[in-house]
Amino acid sequence: MKKLLHRRQADRGMTTAEYTVGTLGACTIGGVLVKVGQSPWFGSLVEDLFNKIPSILPF
Repeated sequence: MKKLLHRRQADRGMTTAEYTVGTLGACTIGGVLVKVGQSPWFGSLVEDLFNKIPSILPF
């Protein structure tokens, strides 16, 4: 019983570390997406896409 209790306590810090790495990764990806979204070529790509939508629609 004591071994099982010790094992559970040892795993507590590991889940916190995993959440930290996952949060850091998500923030990094979010930062990259924000930078890409602010770039001029991405803005022109979205603008061209919105300009082509009316010609694609059947009505």
